[in-house]
Amino acid sequence: MAAEEYDYDLFTIGAGSGGVRASRVAAAHGAKVAIAEEFRVGGTCVIRGCVPKKMLVYGAHFAEDLKDAQNFGWSTENATFDWIKLRDNVLKDVDRLEGAYTDTLENHDVIVFRERAEITGAHQVTLASGKTVTAKYILVATGARPQIPEVKGSEHAITSNEAFHLDKVPERIIIAGGGYIANEFAGIFNEFGSKVTIVNRGDQLLRSYDEALRDRLLQISLMKGIEFKFNTVFEYIEPTDDGRFKVKLSDCDEEIVDKVMFATGRMPNTEGLGLDNVGVEIGDKGQIVVDPYSKTNIDHIYAVGDVTDRVQLTPIAIREGQAFADAVFGGMEPVAVDHSCIPSAVFSHPPIAAVGMTEGEAKNKLGSVKVYQSDFRPMKNVLAGRNERSLFKMVCDGETGKIVGIHMIAPEAAEMMQAAAIAVKAGLTKEDFDATTAIHPTMAEELVLMR
Repeated sequence: MAAEEYDYDLFTIGAGSGGVRASRVAAAHGAKVAIAEEFRVGGTCVIRGCVPKKMLVYGAHFAEDLKDAQNFGWSTENATFDWIKLRDNVLKDVDRLEGAYTDTLENHDVIVFRERAEITGAHQVTLASGKTVTAKYILVATGARPQIPEVKGSEHAITSNEAFHLDKVPERIIIAGGGYIANEFAGIFNEFGSKVTIVNRGDQLLRSYDEALRDRLLQISLMKGIEFKFNTVFEYIEPTDDGRFKVKLSDCDEEIVDKVMFATGRMPNTEGLGLDNVGVEIGDKGQIVVDPYSKTNIDHIYAVGDVTDRVQLTPIAIREGQAFADAVFGGMEPVAVDHSCIPSAVFSHPPIAAVGMTEGEAKNKLGSVKVYQSDFRPMKNVLAGRNERSLFKMVCDGETGKIVGIHMIAPEAAEMMQAAAIAVKAGLTKEDFDATTAIHPTMAEELVLMR
């Protein structure tokens, strides 16, 4: 089929962050583009992920801020919290963002099909309505979804998807998982007054983060009243007559809770896309297998974002979508997105942020390392009477002094980490940080004062 015989130059399946960026950029390069989305434009991050979750995190922080404000002279005794008001305001802003993403596509003349799409042949896509179209290139950007463990009664649990739509804050909630989603929602619900228990089948939280930060978060979370059960699994979940749930955990008695939430990882959305119709290779975790340039084993089919299970982060999906569109439609030199040294954050209470290697990883890879730390109580916490300490950690190559990792748990850690990550990515040394004048008094000055 000649190029001019295709209905579109690009057909994108999935209008999340990666799919929207790729489609918009391809259209800006002059391509004729269509995109299909079966749920809502914006994808997980915008609709039911990092954006609305961060809004809940902001709302939760006010619980502590209002208490702390009293030692700063403010009277807050009559403060009240209205979950419905917060929930509805967050969902209203999600609507606004969906509109903005849709406008971006339409302003670039991208055709938006609000229905499911399936690959039904070479260069061919069939929509749920029965309409069949052809495209020179097909991009799959369908993201991932919460993974539900095989537990008797698991259908009674919620996931992060449903957490944004609750009619009330649960008085008692069990959250399964030890990753960032579990710890973030544990902090949110705890600050809103829930009795929270995190149940983890393993023996540690946040396995990819530095051990010192994990331990500090556990200590602080326990102080805040969050309960943890490690090396524990669910045996069953049963509904009760009053709308709550009876939960049986291994080595524990039955208990009654208002909600059970699974935050046990995410799995790529590859089912029902027709990938097997054209022989697209699927990995052992259900992910689409791609090369460094996001191309599958089928030359005209590409995939970006969480559906490839390379790095499940919105900025990575956006970078991959941009690189794909620039190379395929912009005539630019193909670029393999660098998946190393990626900064990340956990919006727990307090938040964690990190970039580069942990101390353990650095020792295993480099052998000789030097570690610098600052363990301090932020000025705001001192006056507030909050006994909560922050920790900064810098890991350096023992031979060259090059910084290979920075890790911190502190209020606004993620905001500080963004600039620090640039320094690590650029290969700066401890001496470069030492030579930089501190901004005093700030928490960030500890980055250049560590010894």
